[in-house]
Amino acid sequence: MVCDSNILIYAAEPGDALCLPFVQRADALIASVSRIEVLGFPRFDSLPQERKDQLEAIIASSVEVPLDDEIIRRAVQLRRQKKMSLADAIIAATALEYDMPLVTRNEADFKHIKELTVINPYTAQV
Repeated sequence: MVCDSNILIYAAEPGDALCLPFVQRADALIASVSRIEVLGFPRFDSLPQERKDQLEAIIASSVEVPLDDEIIRRAVQLRRQKKMSLADAIIAATALEYDMPLVTRNEADFKHIKELTVINPYTAQV
């Protein structure tokens, strides 16, 4: 499965029990753009050191999929179909190219992609 950036962020919350299990799965992947989103947001440096360390540890332990020509091609197609952020297009394209479900809390950002399976840890039946 491919974990959206928001899942990585929620997994770093103290006491998280919903997202961390997805991030820790042996088959969990992240798109390369997720590292940029998680570690590169403007207020990162103002976070408590413990929180920064946790986010950096989650990224470091994640299997990151490099941005390649096939993912780029798929992301271009997705953005031509419907307006969406570049990061969301890359993340969705990564899941589609690897034929994996996408784990995200932002289901609405991806609902228009019919061939994409979306798992929301906050609504998933256990």
